[in-house]
Order: sequence, then C-alpha cells, then structure tokens
Amino acid sequence: MSDGFQPIPVTTDEPVLAAADVSVRRGSQPILEDLSLSIPAGSRTLVRGPSGAGKSTLFSVLGLLEPPDSGRVLVDGTDASGLSERQRARLRRDAIGFVFQDFQLVPDLTVHENAVLPQHHGGDRDEAWVDELLETLAVADRADRYPATLSGGEKQRVAIARALANRPDVVLADEPTGQLDPETTERVVGLLVDVQESAGTALVTISHDPSLEGLFDRTVTLRDGRLLEE
Repeated sequence: MSDGFQPIPVTTDEPVLAAADVSVRRGSQPILEDLSLSIPAGSRTLVRGPSGAGKSTLFSVLGLLEPPDSGRVLVDGTDASGLSERQRARLRRDAIGFVFQDFQLVPDLTVHENAVLPQHHGGDRDEAWVDELLETLAVADRADRYPATLSGGEKQRVAIARALANRPDVVLADEPTGQLDPETTERVVGLLVDVQESAGTALVTISHDPSLEGLFDRTVTLRDGRLLEE
C-alpha cells in the first residue's frame, strides 16, 4: 500500500480479546467499518488516531460497554453478541479492566476503597493484591485519602490499581495521559507497563500521544473506521 500501512495480520493463537468485522454507525455516518483486531495474552497494543477517528467508540465496543451494529467481539473466546446484558456485565467485570481519561474515581470513597471496588462487585476478594498494586504504583501512603485531595497523576495511578484489582485478562486504557503533563505521563505510563507485566495481563491503550509508542509491542492506527498496522 502506498501510504506505508499494511492490514493487521491474523494470528493463530486464541486471543484474550478480539473484534471481528465490527461496524458502528451514528445515523448515516460510519464510525467503525468492518474493523478486526486480535489481542494476544500478555501483549501491549497502542491504538493511535486523530480526534474524531472513532477511538472512544472503539474503546466502548472492545470493553462491551456498547454493542456494535454488526460484527462480533470475543472475550476469552466467548462471543459477547449472544449474551444478555447481565451476562455481558459479568464477562466485562471478570475479564476486562478499564482506565479512563477522566479517572472516574468515586469521590466519597477513599483511595483504597476505590481500588478494591471491582472485588466488591463480584470478583475474588484479595485485598493483599490491591495493597501490592497501591505500593507498586506509589500511592499506598494515600490509601485513606479521598480523590479530591490527589493530584492528576495520583488519581490515574489509583485508577490503574482499580483496573487491575480483579487480575483481568486485558486492560483497556482510553487516553490515560490526556490530563497529565509530560513528566507525569512518563511516570504513570511506566508504572502502568510495570504492573501490566507483573500481572500478566494484556494492555490496549487508545491514545493520540506519540510519546507512548516505544513502550508497546505494536502500534496500530485507526483510519477511516479501520485499523492498520504501522
């Protein structure tokens, strides 16, 4: 292809997360078109694209937060399109962790209570693992504080701990550095990669930040509703 991009190759290993021929439309406007993506266990994938390219829609679809208009999303080999909303929620809770750009911490819960929240929603109770995450992410000394007292970098590190609390098979991060300055970005993303490796989970980061590329196994670009490998 003359633009230097190649279609993403199909892998034979069963992925922890996969999209197959996914399409999403907003009225008559196509957002995602016949998009396919395969995420191997333990891998790190960076999805790039300009504002308005559909990155947030892709995040929602991969995370089972909204269904595609057509195509399939499979999590650990389970086709989510055939599940009820309750079954989708259970699969999402057990297999996927989320890191949001705006953190989405519960304001009236402490750092520790926010981080352990996924376990209270049906995961295995393992607060020692959460304590280990908070220590690794250098916010253990903030465990009894509330989100309003934290810096942006500290909030994002708590959000990362929460995303990994249930030891999910894959973590989805949507513009995780969008509200952070460059110095804080480097620290937070470095810690995210460290805990991702120690937990053995896959990581999919959706971002327009070019400084992140060197930390990922591969980088793909969302263009015209499709993903292309760089």
